[in-house]
Amino acid sequence: MRRRSLLLAVPAGLLTLAGCGDDKKADKAKPSDSPAPSNSTSAAPTAKIVDGPLPEITKGTKFGQKPTVAKGPGKPSSDLAVKTLVEGKGDEVKKGDYLQANYLGQIWATAKVFDNSYDRGNPTVFPIGVGQVIPGWDQALVGKKLDSRVQLAIPPKMGYGTEGNKQAGIKGTDTLVFVVDLVGTFSNKSSAKGKEVAQSNIDLPKVGTNTDGKAPSIDVPKKDAPKKLVANYILEGDGDEIKETDSLLCQYKGVLWADGKEFDSSYKSGQLASFQLAQVVKGWAQGLTGKKVGSRVLVVVPPKLGYGDQPPQGSTIKKDSTLVFTVDILAKM
Repeated sequence: MRRRSLLLAVPAGLLTLAGCGDDKKADKAKPSDSPAPSNSTSAAPTAKIVDGPLPEITKGTKFGQKPTVAKGPGKPSSDLAVKTLVEGKGDEVKKGDYLQANYLGQIWATAKVFDNSYDRGNPTVFPIGVGQVIPGWDQALVGKKLDSRVQLAIPPKMGYGTEGNKQAGIKGTDTLVFVVDLVGTFSNKSSAKGKEVAQSNIDLPKVGTNTDGKAPSIDVPKKDAPKKLVANYILEGDGDEIKETDSLLCQYKGVLWADGKEFDSSYKSGQLASFQLAQVVKGWAQGLTGKKVGSRVLVVVPPKLGYGDQPPQGSTIKKDSTLVFTVDILAKM
């Protein structure tokens, strides 16, 4: 799931997937923390899925509510226990999607909560079904419908393995209990869905407003490029405002102001871009900060906020190029 981008990474960098929840506290264990068995080079085992036993949810039983979950009733199953508590009517979660979800995780025997996204006030986003989260999540959640609440009891072999996760207080023998609310999914066919904003400045590129998952057009005017950064809404979403410390999931396309030729595109690569704003060129970091999730943004990056006289090796970007982007902000990671 790692991908090199001509533009997004700082020249020496390689973008990698942001952690689920992107929480900076070291004592948190999130579903994106890789299982850590001593022989972690082997593929995760395929689970037998059963319907119990599972602990009782004593409070917050509705979709979207932070749940309170009792201790496990006796001995947990050695298999993966999965139960749909609330059956949604949305699309099915597909292998390879980025899944947006709220969740709470605790230890079966003690009911100790080791992580939850509800308190962070923002669902987490992570790739599902492709080995980027613990195996119990990959195997239990693919095929479930959006707007569903799913409860899981994950044995060690399908969680963090025999080493557990010491920072979170998870032992290698602990069965983990999760309650997961499936909020949304994103794929390489996703687009921003915001409200169209008038493009009245004839001195700036005109960007297409299609929302069918295909790359929007970018028509660069035959005029001098602006000297300062431009970051304008094309479609204005209604999500949270982006902070400079956020990690984002985006679709994007980049062309050169000089000739309008495309040099990089997530639409063309077929992979969404996930990154921390602190890791991308200054024009992106400055231009996207303050914009709303769900928006399409025109970003015109002058050389001093792009690559200046050091363009990425092997790219078609020349020295002192002005870069033009359309960026669909799909979600915060």
